[in-house]
Amino acid sequence: MKSRQLVVASCFAAALPAFGAGIAEPSGIAPQLRPEGESPAFVLKAAGVQVYACKSSPDGYEQKWTLVAPDATLSENGSVVGHHGAGPVWESLSDGSVAKGSAKARQDGGAGNVAWLWLTATSIGKPGRFADVTSVLRVATRGGVEPAGGCDSAHVGQEARVPYTAEYYFYKRA
Repeated sequence: MKSRQLVVASCFAAALPAFGAGIAEPSGIAPQLRPEGESPAFVLKAAGVQVYACKSSPDGYEQKWTLVAPDATLSENGSVVGHHGAGPVWESLSDGSVAKGSAKARQDGGAGNVAWLWLTATSIGKPGRFADVTSVLRVATRGGVEPAGGCDSAHVGQEARVPYTAEYYFYKRA
């Protein structure tokens, strides 16, 4: 009986590393989007808009759409768990923790899609889900690019809200 218990315990112990291995890295990312010494801790899906404003160049002769902020809900297993907004920041609805990002590298997202990004991150505010996040990857983007036209001197100050979706991988130190 003892040998059987030992075999069962050994099998269970061998399975633990696979069970606790965490989240797989997103597929298709370029080498410059891979944070070293960090592992993906969780993934959230974003659905919302990229907000653009029609702005004039300093000399006033050219106008172009300029990104103002994202505005998206973050979901996990079909439930809304957070918000992604200006900063950029990601905020947990359950515990109020916040991670703030700064773009480090980008990869083309394909025609009509905003770029994939690697953002370094720091926690601000309360402890919680986003407390130890060190990097965020935005991948699998759909939509969100600035409008192709409609920004001229008659439309300066006007906003455009362009729908987009993405997956956000939140990394922590390995």
